[in-house]
Amino acid sequence: MLSTVGRALRNSSTPKTLFVGTRCASTEATFEVAQCKLHKLEQGPATTVTCTREDALKYYRQMQTIRRMETTAGNLYKSKQIRGFCHLYSGQEACCVGMENSITPEDSVITAYRAHGWAYIRGISVHGVLAELIGKKTGCAQGKGGSMHMYAKNFYGGNGIVGAQVPLGAGIAFTQKYLNNGNICITLYGDGAANQGQVYEAFNIAMLWKLPCIFVCENNGYGMGTSVERASYSTDYYTRGDYMPGLRVDGMDVLAVKEATRFAKDYVLKNGPLLIECATYRYSGHSMSDPGTSYRTREEIQEVRQTRDPITSFKQKLLETNLVTEDEMKKIDQDVRKEVNESEKLAIADTGPPLEDMYDHIYVQPEADFKVRTCDPVTMVASR
Repeated sequence: MLSTVGRALRNSSTPKTLFVGTRCASTEATFEVAQCKLHKLEQGPATTVTCTREDALKYYRQMQTIRRMETTAGNLYKSKQIRGFCHLYSGQEACCVGMENSITPEDSVITAYRAHGWAYIRGISVHGVLAELIGKKTGCAQGKGGSMHMYAKNFYGGNGIVGAQVPLGAGIAFTQKYLNNGNICITLYGDGAANQGQVYEAFNIAMLWKLPCIFVCENNGYGMGTSVERASYSTDYYTRGDYMPGLRVDGMDVLAVKEATRFAKDYVLKNGPLLIECATYRYSGHSMSDPGTSYRTREEIQEVRQTRDPITSFKQKLLETNLVTEDEMKKIDQDVRKEVNESEKLAIADTGPPLEDMYDHIYVQPEADFKVRTCDPVTMVASR
């Protein structure tokens, strides 16, 4: 096993330095990331990734914010502030943070119902996410969407139907190809949805039309109550596009995900769709109704937390290369805790959407006198 010094030498380039307080810190460092497994690709993403000090602090803050936000969401659910479904993203933070930092705000993203982390990284505030979870008017969908249906500009939300977002993502990519705007769509689904027929129908049309779409299987190891090995004959999800090229990336390493996404975006703009399997892990159950320990052991979860956690492992890399200081990390932790706590208090204190808003937003531009029939067939209400 390498010593701390040995790991630092392996992971860092000849550093550019600055002084933080009385301590010398690097302005950038180069890291080795695991090589991706490839399918129908002669060349894959680079295994050497350079990260600046500014970016390192940003990625750490983003992942830490999502982690604390999800912990808060779990507690709000247990206290019955959140009702209905709630699927937490804890453990998978490196996936959305790595991908978002290799695309632009003009690129599009659509994902499944485990959407809180993606909603935040696509521009929705912590308050906007938590308020939506609680069903408050200040939520990103005015309290009408809840956990599974959050939206922002060029973020087409979560989808409550398993796999249904995949053909929608192909449609978004078709729009971008039609407009020739140089943008892409990242279409995400889980290992459980990987066995849905509509996923492969979308693959087929995307390949036929060479759509600029990155299909991403966030493989967290388990569907609802069962492991991937018990649900799928082939667990090499990056090969399951068959005629579509694919790659498998370590979804617990934010830098590896970022580089794989950079490679994939360049590829799909030139050649058409690509499939990424992002090998990750979820700490919580499938949803809040699933304890997550009947089909896996607590020891397994604890081992992943100790050896592969995307936040603590990234923090360790940064400290070993002197890219950041311990005090800076602590300051970020404190700031994140304060932001999430304040957002939680505000969300709880907010009011819910008024009853008269129930029938609004059915059409983008409804007629002035548009009315909707309610459960009572003779009662009609105005819709805006």
